[in-house]
Formats: sequence, C-alpha cells, structure tokens
Amino acid sequence: MFEAGGTPRAALTLQLGSYAGFVGAHWWNLQDAALHCESEVHEQERKVCPDVLYRAGRTLSRQETYTPRLILMDLKGSLNSLKQEECLYGDMKIDTAVAWQGNLMTHQEDPPAKNLFLQDLSKLEGGMSSDGDFSPRALPLSKDVSQLPTQLHVSQKGHQLEGSVRVWSDYLRVHLHPRSIFMIHQYNDDGESSQLEAFGQGESLLHDPTYLEELEDRLHFYVEECDYLQGFQILCDLNNGFSGVGAKVTELLHDEYSGRGILTWGLTPVIDNVGVSWKDFYRLMNTVLGIVHLSSHSSLFCPLSLNGSLGLKPEAPVTLPYVHYDVVAAGAAVPFPMAYGQSLPDALCSYQLAVPWTPLSSCGEQKDSCFAQSVVLRGIGKENHISNLPPGSQPKSALHVCETGEEVLGSYLHAQCPGTFSTSYLLQDPCKVLAPYPQFFSALLNKQGFLLDKLPSCATAVESIPVLTALQSSPTLHSALYSLYKELHQVDVRRWASFFSAGIELYDFQEALHELRTLSQCYKTSSELDESDSD
Repeated sequence: MFEAGGTPRAALTLQLGSYAGFVGAHWWNLQDAALHCESEVHEQERKVCPDVLYRAGRTLSRQETYTPRLILMDLKGSLNSLKQEECLYGDMKIDTAVAWQGNLMTHQEDPPAKNLFLQDLSKLEGGMSSDGDFSPRALPLSKDVSQLPTQLHVSQKGHQLEGSVRVWSDYLRVHLHPRSIFMIHQYNDDGESSQLEAFGQGESLLHDPTYLEELEDRLHFYVEECDYLQGFQILCDLNNGFSGVGAKVTELLHDEYSGRGILTWGLTPVIDNVGVSWKDFYRLMNTVLGIVHLSSHSSLFCPLSLNGSLGLKPEAPVTLPYVHYDVVAAGAAVPFPMAYGQSLPDALCSYQLAVPWTPLSSCGEQKDSCFAQSVVLRGIGKENHISNLPPGSQPKSALHVCETGEEVLGSYLHAQCPGTFSTSYLLQDPCKVLAPYPQFFSALLNKQGFLLDKLPSCATAVESIPVLTALQSSPTLHSALYSLYKELHQVDVRRWASFFSAGIELYDFQEALHELRTLSQCYKTSSELDESDSD
C-alpha cells in the first residue's frame, strides 16, 4: 500500500454482500477523495500508492480511465440508479430485433431517480444524457490529478443521506469498470421472499457452473493484466448467506492462486437487541460457519463490527468519543484525539493508562497485552511529529526525547505492550472525508479533524481527519470465539431444519463448531482457566 519505488504490488478487492457494499462504497469514496486532492507531502515521504488498488485503462473512444480493481457481488435490486455495466465504456446495447410480425405492446419502466448528491455529482462531471445516464465527456478519469477539476469535492451542502439511502450504490461516487459488478439474480436484496439467508445457499451458488465460470472469468481479467499481484482483499457479510459465498470464494483463491495473500474482513451490521428469534440463530450460525471457513483459507481474517459482541443477544454498540451516530478489529481512533497544534508526544502521553483506539471486532476491551500488532497513524504533519520543547527544558517523558515521529509511535507501543511484536507506520496524508461521507463528527473538531479548546462560533464541515488503526492478535479473541461456540453448543440446532435444508449437513456444522472451539484455544494465555472441562 505504501510507495517504495519499483513496480506497485497490485491487489484485487472483492466485495460480497449488501453490507460489504455499504462499507466498500465509503471506503472507495475515501480512496477517491485522497486521489483527487493534491498532496502536500514531499516525494521522499512515505504515502499511500493508489496503483495498488486502482487500474488504468481506456474506453472505446480512447479516453483514459482509472478505476478500482474490484469485483463486487450483490443481489437483485441493490443497484438502484447505478447501471450494472456502469457508464464509462458506453451502454452495452442489446439487439432487440424480433421476428414477430403481429402487434407489439411496449411496457417501459421509468429509471430509478438519483438522490441530490448523485445529481450534483453528475452535473459537475459533465451532465446527463437524454436517457438520464451519465455522460463522461467532461471529466478526465486518468490518475493524473492535475487534470481533475478543483471543485470535485462537491460541497457538503445539505447532503444528509443517512435517513434516505436504501442501497449502497446511492453513496458511491466513484466509477467502476464494466467487469466489476456481478449480480446474483436468483435472490432479492429486499422483501420477504427469495432471500439469501443461510450459509448453505451461498455455498450452493458457486457450485452452479454458471456463477462459478462468470467469477473465474472476472478474476482472470483482472489478475492477468497485473505485472505483479500480491494478493486479494475481501469484504464479506458474515451475518447472512454471503458467508457461504465468501467461504467458496476464499477456497477458490487459496487453491487457484497459491502463494498470494488473502486479507479477509468479516462484516456484521449493528444488530437491534429486541429479543431472540429464528433470524438470530440463522445469523449466529452463518457467523460461526463464516469465521471458520474464511479464516481457514485466508492469510489473515479480521471480523469488523460496531456491535459489542456477535452472540444471540449482542452487547450495546461501541462508542467513539468524537463521532455521533445513531448506530452506524481491529481497533481505530476516528479521529485520532489530538488538539490543533499539539505535538505527537504530548497527544500520546494523554493515553498512558489506556490506548487511544476503540475495538471494532466485537471482542470486548483488551485487558492484557496482545501477541502481535500492526499500527498505522496518518494525518499528522511532520512539524508535529516530535516535541518542540525549548533547548535545556526537562523532557516530560521518554517520548519527548525521540528524534523522529516513527520513533515516538514505536516507543509508545513498546511502553503500552512490552514484549509484543509491533510494527508501526506514520503517514502525513490525512483521511479525506468529503461528501457523501456522513458529517457525524463532534462540533469540537476543526476542518482538519483536530480538537478545539471550545465550541466555535459557527459550525464548519470536517474535510479531513487524522486516523489511527491497529490490527492485533489478542487474547480477547479466545473469549469472543469461545462464547460463540458455547451459545450454539448448548442448543439443539436441529430445530432449524430449514437452515440445513439449504445445503449444509448437520455433521458438517458440528465439525465447524468443533473447529471454532479449537481456533479459540489458539488465543488462550496460560493464565486463563481451561474451560474445555465444563463442556
């Protein structure tokens, strides 16, 4: 992900499911915002390399494009105003000539209306064609940011989409390649019928040669054009049948692209705790099967959720101090709590008793040191990396005598987690949060996402934020995974026969449950009691 000279090591992203679509839409919007903003970071500084995630191409009219290297799978009805073949390469017109000589009656459905944000974006990018589709004539889509219009941020004016958006495509501001969108027409995105709600249904989809061959064709298209493919990034719904789709996809990648890394994020939306129903058992069984299968075929698997836990009765969602949400793995500080003009040593010294990030993997608070961790902090200018104490002043802490920002961050992690294997990265580029990113930030933040001493006289939209993220291998995973095992081990899952009629055998499920228990033991420390005797 970081520029270090030479050929970029490309990665292919796969998004599987509706919630993965929402997470992916915001994630690609963040990449797009960073791409379209001229960086003030000097060439010699480490920064994110977009060529890892994006591909350059040309349309039939020889227009340069720069689109995500992406395959996304979702259900019928999830695209709304977004066309499956997108618009950059023109409409894929189908010859509708018929041999029938009798009278014909044509029924035409009006295209779905675009929300105000997408309408404004279309106007800025070059207008609309006569049939309501986007006309890309005015927008250079190459990776040369100097060609891009300076007003591309589309002002934050009134685009409060959170209450009106139904599908992820209503948030998406980037253009996709025609090979990106892979629709599953066998199931519906909305409604009560034809739902992809069980793991076995998802697995069965990729037993169908039609779907399997289509996926393989798309994989070959993206992989074969890469000079060097380092691996795959997968965003997958855990709570529904897409956990089964993800299991087959990761198995395919593991077998067909041996030696390539597979980074998998298992995603679960916030769950209302209003009682236990058959849907909660379906969700829990999908989650357990997804964790076991995805982790077994991935180089690294990480669950992500704002839920306090993933069991039948989830704990309350986590809170982020300077973000207000109704309920919108790793851990993250969004934004990183640092005052305007403050130095990094001063900011970190405020968190000597507890780390500044919030857990996002539904594993609970970390009480002990982790086994290993990788931490990235971005958005802190070089002038604030080290202490600015006058010469001869007594340093406040060991962090204040460090000579580089990297040394400050590394020393802090070593002090917080002694004996833990840690890697850390410090990037100057902030995370751009332009429209339609939700403006759910505290009024105590300035435009750059730094803390103010008092409320400003007039509110301003936050345009960028410093962010700290951490991936950790931690003992909290033992209790989180073991609790999921116990919840299903204590009930007779044969009560939900319809779940198993979708394609998975009861024996296979019991085997997966045993594997989950074995996996949980991998994260148990010697100080923890052996719970296995109580089963």
